[in-house]
Amino acid sequence: MVDGDIEKRRKGRGVCEHGRVRSVCKGCGGSSICEHGRVRSRCKGCGGSSICEHGRQRSVCKGCGGGSICEHGRVRSVCKGCGGSSICEHGRVRSRCKGCGGSSICEHGQQRSVCKGCGGGSICEHGRVRSVCKGCGGSSICEHGRERSRCKGCGGSSICEHGRVRSVCKGCGGSSICEHGRVRSQCKDCGGGSICEHGRVRSKCKGCGGSSICEHGQQRSVCKGCGGGSSRYKQARS
Repeated sequence: MVDGDIEKRRKGRGVCEHGRVRSVCKGCGGSSICEHGRVRSRCKGCGGSSICEHGRQRSVCKGCGGGSICEHGRVRSVCKGCGGSSICEHGRVRSRCKGCGGSSICEHGQQRSVCKGCGGGSICEHGRVRSVCKGCGGSSICEHGRERSRCKGCGGSSICEHGRVRSVCKGCGGSSICEHGRVRSQCKDCGGGSICEHGRVRSKCKGCGGSSICEHGQQRSVCKGCGGGSSRYKQARS
């Protein structure tokens, strides 16, 4: 098939020059994109038809018994237990799997939507993922100022019976725990994605200008000049 024929087929399916469905493409000013830059039916600000009384996507809301929720309480298509259609041979969501060359992985080896280098659409003016940015009043931030799914006070869905984030809990055999007993993304032996060229966790590496490093060259959470709020550090120093 020649390039011209491919282009005709793309246009016939409503695919724009950016490789997205034209109606939901921000770059093209798609008809389904609202004033807030989101798909109108899924926008809380617009009272989208897909938003339930709990402020979530109705189809994936446990409280509403969403049709996409499986017997394990997860979205069926990405549930390993159900053999979800979006799970690849590596046990990851296919579109986000580096090994599979997932469509959501950018040239920097990160999720395109949250990659600062690519100007990801989910990155806010503060340089953080918008939904979890306190400064932006992110939709995933709870009344306690934490990510709702990881907040014990809110009974977050990611909190296990041991009171830890399930995916990184050794007791639960968390999916993010590697064979060395570490968080896989931060394990040097596994070549974790969060490990930089200097052999450190990228966000905490001064040489890489890590996001956790403040203007004073210290970990922001324990920097007095920045008003660091690490209670554990303060207790150790007292």
